Amino acid sequence: MILSIFYFIIGTAMVIFGADWLTKGASALARRFNISELVIGLTIVAIGTSLPEFVISLSSALNGSSGIALGNIIGSNIFNSLIILGIAALIAPIKFDSRMLTREIPFNLLASMALILVSGSMLVGGAPGEEITRYGGLTLICFLLVFIRYTFSITGNGEDEESEAPLSVIKTILFIVGGLALLIIGGKVFVNGATNIARIIGLSEAVIGITIVSAGSSLPELAVSVNAARKGNVGIALGNVLGSNILNIFFILGCSATITPISLNEFSYVDYYVLLFSSLLIYIVAKFGGKNTINRIEGVLLIAVYIAYTIYLITNA
Repeated sequence: MILSIFYFIIGTAMVIFGADWLTKGASALARRFNISELVIGLTIVAIGTSLPEFVISLSSALNGSSGIALGNIIGSNIFNSLIILGIAALIAPIKFDSRMLTREIPFNLLASMALILVSGSMLVGGAPGEEITRYGGLTLICFLLVFIRYTFSITGNGEDEESEAPLSVIKTILFIVGGLALLIIGGKVFVNGATNIARIIGLSEAVIGITIVSAGSSLPELAVSVNAARKGNVGIALGNVLGSNILNIFFILGCSATITPISLNEFSYVDYYVLLFSSLLIYIVAKFGGKNTINRIEGVLLIAVYIAYTIYLITNA
């Protein structure tokens, strides 16, 4: 048990540092090719903070631990929507562009609905053993392509000022290679530790994936959003969460299911509906909260919903 916990902690640290290094290296490379900061933020940085989920879900799927693979995605999106946005709103009310109500926020809701769609009859009384097939994975990737096309359609490859000193070519390569190495090795160590812990304490892989694994893999998003809120860049907090949620389902789950089908054996209707509700709740508090702001009271509401769901998971494990 002690060794499994050690693997879990070390794997988490390696994945988080790996994602940070790879994001820095990729951003520096993109700036060298004069890609705008906005495009970098919506694509490279968003993918970078989602890389822990990608490595963990893909490694879990390949190792036959599909409960952790899917649980990590569902749990990460719920954690992002309720805990990260909730904490960020407590630090400073989140003000956002009203156009997000007709663009990124609906895309976030669409991602949750797409996951329910590809999960098929399991959600309407289907027999146990249902799975997200490779065709389902390809469907999610098609949604991803639409989102990428949309992202580039609203941005230009303009002449943005660099927000930080450029990295040298050698440092850029080191960050990219070192980040990839940490992600690959750390992901394997993390999955082994989490899987062993699940078996030892008698919890299903799905519960471990939705709670512990997802919270650990969401630490980059938490760090980015909290830091943005503290610096007054509260709009970044919302954009980071929405971008990560969309990529988690369309990109990460799409790739994982395309490579190997994802079993739905260990999941219940509740997990999916809480995911959908968390996406819908963001839209509700953003649209009806007033003045294009998610305030502190609404932040408390988001956190309370997550706590209630976690209690439900533990008591019904």
